[in-house]
Amino acid sequence: MFKGAALFVTVLLCSTLSHAGGNFPKGPDAALTPGALCNHADSYRYPEKIKYCERDVSSSTKAGIFQKYDQLGYRTRSMKRQAFKIDHYIPLCAGGSNEIKNLWPQHESVYQITDQLEALICEKMAAGRLKQKDAVELIMEAKNNLDQVPVIEAQVRDL
Repeated sequence: MFKGAALFVTVLLCSTLSHAGGNFPKGPDAALTPGALCNHADSYRYPEKIKYCERDVSSSTKAGIFQKYDQLGYRTRSMKRQAFKIDHYIPLCAGGSNEIKNLWPQHESVYQITDQLEALICEKMAAGRLKQKDAVELIMEAKNNLDQVPVIEAQVRDL
């Protein structure tokens, strides 16, 4: 009897965990969030003089982004809001925009992987060691292939 109960609990737990993995996007959806660069610069940054947009995303825009992603089958709005941030696919520090096509609901389990890399990439841009075009490619690659983040981070550190 005990073995059967343990098996049932194990199957239930694995089922719950695998279902929970589908509740939020692991990366930006290419159709909803293809990425966008800043067009209306508040200032210019780095030796390359890239356009920089100040952070400006309204609460209603954020709510709309959650809604659009949930229409794809995710369940972000039924999860704790504190577990998410609205992420700029191309970060502002790399010249990204505040446009809807550059925003997506990023779960904390994802941004814990990518945020450090974003900061490192922008640091290299500030030092003139990485061009915006290459930085954007690296960020997009990382956010669409989380398992590659350590490799990408090592490449960026070596610049």
